[in-house]
Amino acid sequence: MFVDTAVIRVHAGNGGNGCVSFRRQKYIPKGGPDGGDGGDGGSVVLQTDKGINTLADFRGKVDWRADHGQAGMGSQCTGATAADYVIRVPEGTLVFDNETGELIADLGPDSKHTVARGGRGGFGNEHFKTSINQAPRRADPGEPGEQKELRLELKLIADVGIIGLPNAGKSTLLSAITRAHPKIADYPFTTLSPQLGIAELDPERRLTFADIPGLIEGAADGAGLGHDFLKHIERTRVLVHLVDIEPTDKSNPDENYQKIRAELSAYSQELAEKPELVVISKTDLMLDEELDHEIAVLSGRLGVERTEVMSISSASGKGLKDLLERVWTMVRES
Repeated sequence: MFVDTAVIRVHAGNGGNGCVSFRRQKYIPKGGPDGGDGGDGGSVVLQTDKGINTLADFRGKVDWRADHGQAGMGSQCTGATAADYVIRVPEGTLVFDNETGELIADLGPDSKHTVARGGRGGFGNEHFKTSINQAPRRADPGEPGEQKELRLELKLIADVGIIGLPNAGKSTLLSAITRAHPKIADYPFTTLSPQLGIAELDPERRLTFADIPGLIEGAADGAGLGHDFLKHIERTRVLVHLVDIEPTDKSNPDENYQKIRAELSAYSQELAEKPELVVISKTDLMLDEELDHEIAVLSGRLGVERTEVMSISSASGKGLKDLLERVWTMVRES
């Protein structure tokens, strides 16, 4: 199950209490104070893990607690400091204070952030001895650890976002160029959550693709699934916009293209200005001459250069290698 939001409570560990102790040893009647300091409490740290791609682990567990520091002991023994409690999250996780709405951290690849600091251990009485107070009976308690309620939001990080109306062939393309296995069927909204896949051009070059589902007219206002998933396109560097040249519902291809472009602009102007490659899909049943004519006509209606439009067939593999090479160049230049 793909989960991209969660609310959790984090509790850092309390510091250990300082110790009141006096040295007791034969033949040393005035041994003096020897109470050790308490150990520091463990902090709560969020760390990204490329093997995790949803926030599903946080739906069944709300409270995440670090251990407390150990109390100080006699013979000037300092209590043990508790280890940090590391919580692993997906790359692209945004961390907000759920009460104030403040953004605390934006966790990219190989990132970690301390979200709740452990309390400092209290001083033992050995710490307070002076020339005029040689037998202090004072020891400080440990400080409490921080506690916070956090809202986690996931925005997928990918090089390329695949967009288009439902049934434009996004899932089929993803499965053809990567090892991802999204659900594929001939009805709208087959894919109900973003899907990630890695395309390997050669051992030295890889591209991460994200299939963004649920975009329809009105998506930026909450229609369909687009309101939830438009945000995932923000982290992509290049957009591959699939256009079905012969939609099964007999709709107009260039009007379908303009609908998606309008939703991108309505959601974010920055998103609308991302580099985009228009790709005509499902062309395996068309003759080359017919296809060239259709692409030329469609390019004119869309107001884009002929060189900015490509054609592919995910079913036959036609044009996929050229598509990957073109996208690789666009990603490097973005």
